[in-house]
Amino acid sequence: MTEEEVKARILDAALPHVPFDGWSDRTLQAAILDTGVPEGLGRSHFPRGGVDLALAYHARGDAEMAARLAGMDLATLRFRDRIALAVKVRLELADRELVRRGTTLFSLPPHAADGARAIWGTADRIWTALGDTSDDLNWYTKRATLSAVYGATVLFWLGDDSTDHHATWEFLDRRIEQVMQFEKLKASFRENPLGKAFWAGPGKIFESIRAPKLRDDLPGRHQG
Repeated sequence: MTEEEVKARILDAALPHVPFDGWSDRTLQAAILDTGVPEGLGRSHFPRGGVDLALAYHARGDAEMAARLAGMDLATLRFRDRIALAVKVRLELADRELVRRGTTLFSLPPHAADGARAIWGTADRIWTALGDTSDDLNWYTKRATLSAVYGATVLFWLGDDSTDHHATWEFLDRRIEQVMQFEKLKASFRENPLGKAFWAGPGKIFESIRAPKLRDDLPGRHQG
């Protein structure tokens, strides 16, 4: 088996254990035993144990989301509806109990940065799938904003018992509406005298910021 096949096999074997033992070293140990992969080889693919398993699961969901969006005709949708659809697809691909266990893990201080990078990676995959071509400060602000929307929506979704998660999609629509209002405010600021003065002076520093040239090197893009 290739390296990716070994990792995928161990991750598949780990998933049934996560609801009982969380994203933990105990889960990794059980998965390695279930697959028959040599322990040293198995642990070399997940050197940090459960946290690397959780990140691999998250990255798998991101990849499945991107593949599904690539097969959809999004051109007829309003841009805000494309974003909402992408987030909905991502959540529908996830197992709520596995995500709940991951949220618990990434709420711990030692792993909070890993969780934040994973959410940023999801936002990046969504914007990339929707054809974002920004290469300046907007590249960062789009992903930061969507990361906040996605993170808040996940937390709401975890506690949502409404039929077909209807309440979650309404919550998501409200968050996106707030973002759209912010974008309108930002655009109007650029056009008023104060905004023009700002971008002609201090704002030039922000305009000089450029997005990473190698987006595939971003944390979280190829985990799992």
